[in-house]
Amino acid sequence: MPKETAVYTHGHHEAVLRSHRWRTAANSAAYLIDELRPGLTVLDIGCGPGTITADLAALVAPGRVTAVDITEEILSQAAGVAAERGLDNVEFTTADVHALDFPDDSFDVVHAHQVLQHVGDPVQALREMRRVCRPGGVVAARDSDYAAMAWYPEVPGLDGWLDLYRRVARANGGEPDAGRRLLSWARRAGFTDITPTAANWCFATPESRAWWSGMWADRTVGPAYAEMATAGGRAGAEDLAGIAAAWREWGTRDDAWFMVPHGEVLCRA
Repeated sequence: MPKETAVYTHGHHEAVLRSHRWRTAANSAAYLIDELRPGLTVLDIGCGPGTITADLAALVAPGRVTAVDITEEILSQAAGVAAERGLDNVEFTTADVHALDFPDDSFDVVHAHQVLQHVGDPVQALREMRRVCRPGGVVAARDSDYAAMAWYPEVPGLDGWLDLYRRVARANGGEPDAGRRLLSWARRAGFTDITPTAANWCFATPESRAWWSGMWADRTVGPAYAEMATAGGRAGAEDLAGIAAAWREWGTRDDAWFMVPHGEVLCRA
């Protein structure tokens, strides 16, 4: 089996985890919720700090959730969230989605949120997700699509942010415009019963745009992303500082609006 070759572009800076901890099953996996019921087994791939994982575990209890990510450090945070919520039906382990260490037909539901955009071979990842899903079960994937993101007002620095992020992500082996490709990838992975959908996040209230803009300003100059962005001369420290300032400027506008579109696929195994 091939192993992971891509690099996680965002890193695990506090600002990144700030974004991840905001995510819930309601705002990030609504397309999957109707498929869940008590007693099902779930594999949650790329669980991050575990807020979506915990929601899924509550929905399928007493069924069990296995949550996987690439580092023990992030899994310890996810385990803490499960413990805080009193959930005893979740287990955590490291894994590579290209070569999952689980037998065939192990889970009723296999879920990945914002994962396939960061992996070296998303089709192989979906094949592995399909392999460990029981016949009749579902494989669910949701990814944002950076090129389709839209905002107003058109602060020039944000154009620079988008261009740079897409170049850095691709240099790391990922595909930042994954949302529009999920259906194609799922078909190439061998799925034939696929329900493709789309959904958006929108940040336009004073509170949400302040949070979104501040988070991205911090992420832009965070050590992991800054190191990757400056490698190979793609950007300099002044460029990153300018992008962060543009984010903060955008966030102060009373009419600021930002949309993050997502592609989704629900694949019957």
